[in-house]
Amino acid sequence: MKSRVLKTLFAVVAVCFTTQLMAQNAESPIRWADKRDGWIQKATESKPELIRQDIKPVAIVRSVADKNAFQGWRMERTNEPVDVLYTQSFKSRKEVILDLGDHYTGYFSFKVKDMDMPTDAPVRFRFTFAEVPGELNANFDDCPANSLSRAWLQDEIITVMRMPSEVTIERRLACRYVKIELLAQSYYDFVFTDLNFRAETSARGKAAELAEGTDPMIKKINEIGLKTLAECMQTVYEDGPKRDQRLWIGDLYLEALANAYSYKNHDLTRRCLYLLAGMSSDDGFLRATVYEHVTERPKIGVNCMDYSLLYGVALLEYLKETGDRATAEDLWPVVKYQVEFARTYLKDNVYDVKKQPEWWLVFDWKDNLDRHASMQGLMTFAIEQSYELAKMLGCEGEVADWPKVVKDMRKASRAMFYDKKLGVVKSGPDAQISYLSQVWMILSETLTQKEAVRALEYVLADDSTCYIGSPYAYHYLIEAMIKSGMEERAREMLITYWGDMVNKGADTFWEVYDPNDDYKSPYKYYPMNSYCHAWSCTPVYFIYKYKDIFQR
Repeated sequence: MKSRVLKTLFAVVAVCFTTQLMAQNAESPIRWADKRDGWIQKATESKPELIRQDIKPVAIVRSVADKNAFQGWRMERTNEPVDVLYTQSFKSRKEVILDLGDHYTGYFSFKVKDMDMPTDAPVRFRFTFAEVPGELNANFDDCPANSLSRAWLQDEIITVMRMPSEVTIERRLACRYVKIELLAQSYYDFVFTDLNFRAETSARGKAAELAEGTDPMIKKINEIGLKTLAECMQTVYEDGPKRDQRLWIGDLYLEALANAYSYKNHDLTRRCLYLLAGMSSDDGFLRATVYEHVTERPKIGVNCMDYSLLYGVALLEYLKETGDRATAEDLWPVVKYQVEFARTYLKDNVYDVKKQPEWWLVFDWKDNLDRHASMQGLMTFAIEQSYELAKMLGCEGEVADWPKVVKDMRKASRAMFYDKKLGVVKSGPDAQISYLSQVWMILSETLTQKEAVRALEYVLADDSTCYIGSPYAYHYLIEAMIKSGMEERAREMLITYWGDMVNKGADTFWEVYDPNDDYKSPYKYYPMNSYCHAWSCTPVYFIYKYKDIFQR
C-alpha cells in the first residue's frame, strides 16, 4: 500500500515537473521575443540623423594604364575644367570621367537641357561609379557566376525621356570617380547644367589633433582611417558602404573602438548593440549580420560563434566609455546567453570544432587558416571580458563559475595547442603554425609575455607561417604585439601595412589587402571588393589610444 502511494506521488510530481518545464520552454521564446521588440524600439530611438553635403566634381580625369600603379591603373588630370561640360555639347564628347576629389557615400544627380533645338527622342547614358581606378577599368560583365551578385557593381543605365530634366540615381553609391558614357542620343544636341553628389554620414564632431611631432605617414594613415570610419558610419556601422551595406558584429566592435577615440558618437554604438539584440534568434543566439533598410531583419542562417562572443566585449567597451549602465544591464542577458551557448561546444575544456561547421568562424579572409586554436583563444578572451562586464554590473553571482572556465580553458589550451619546444601555438590535424593562432593565445593570456614574444618572433621570421590576409586580422596582430611589449614592432607593422595602402593611392582603407597581390578577392573578382571597409579603420584607435607609441 505504502509502495503504491509513493509510486503515485512520484508520478504526480514527475508529471507536474515535466509540465512546468515544458511550459517554461514554451514561454521562453515568447519572453525573448518580447525583449526583442523593446530592443528594436530602443535601437530606433538611437537612430542618428545623417549629415549631408553637396560635392561637386573637382576635375575631369583620364585613366592611364600603369603597371606600377595599384591594379595597373591610375588617374591623370586633364587640362579641361569641369565647367566645360556645362557649356559644350556632350553629344560630340560622348564620354567623360569625373573626379570628386575624395571618396564619398551618397546619391548622384545631374541636370541636362537641350541646346538650341528641342530633343526629339530619349537620351540614354551609362554611369559607372568607382572607388579605385582599377575598378572603373574592369568590364563588370566579366563578373563570374560564382561571385557575389553582379548587381553590387556600381553601374546604371539611365534614360532621359525629355529635356530639360533633373535626375537623381536611386541607389546609394560609394565612390570617388564617375564615368559617364552616352549610349544613344537624339538628333539634336544637349549639355549638362549640373552634376552633384550628395554625400551622407552620421559622423559628427572632430577628432583631436595629433601631437605636433607625429610621423607624417602616421598622420596620413590616421586621416584616411578617420575618413574610412566616417564613410561607414551611416544609420548603423556599415561594413562597406559600396557592398553589403549592413551591420556585422565584428565590424561593430572595431568601429566602436575607433569611434570611442575619435568622433565619440556613442549613440550609434548603442543603436547597433540594440539592433543586434533585437534581431537575435528565438533562443537568443545572435545573428552575425542584420539588415536595416525597409524592414529591419537579420540574415537568417548566418551565425558566427567568434562574432557572437565579441558582442559582450563590445558592450563592455561601450560601458567603460559611456557609463551607460542602463543599456549594459538591459543587454546583459544577451551576453550571458552567448557565453553559455558557446560553452555547450566545449569538450574537456577545448572548443569542439567538429561539432560546428568551420564556415561559422570568421577570423580572417584566409581559406587555408586552421581556426581551432584561434577559436579556443578568442572564446577564453571573450569569457574573461564578459565576466569583467558582469562584475561592473554586479551580476558576477549569476556566472560565478566563469573564472574557473577561463582557467581550465587556458590549461587545456597549453596542453593541446602549445609546442613548448618550438615556443609556438599549433592548430589542427596538420599542426599548422599561423599568426592568428599566436595572436589569440596571447590576447587570452594563455601565453606569458615572454612566451608571447617568442611566439611572435618565430612567426615573423618564418616564411612558411600561415600569414594574415585582411586588415581585420592585422588589427588583432597589432593588439597582440602591444600586449606582448613589442611596441616598436607594432608601430612598424601599422606603418608598413596601412602605409602601403596609402602609397598605393588609398582614399579609404580596403576590405582586403595583400601586399603581394593587388587583385586578391574572396569573391573571385576584385571589383567586388569593398575599397572602403569598416574593419580597416582601426589605426585610428591605436594612434589615439597609444599616443606614446604612435604619436611621435
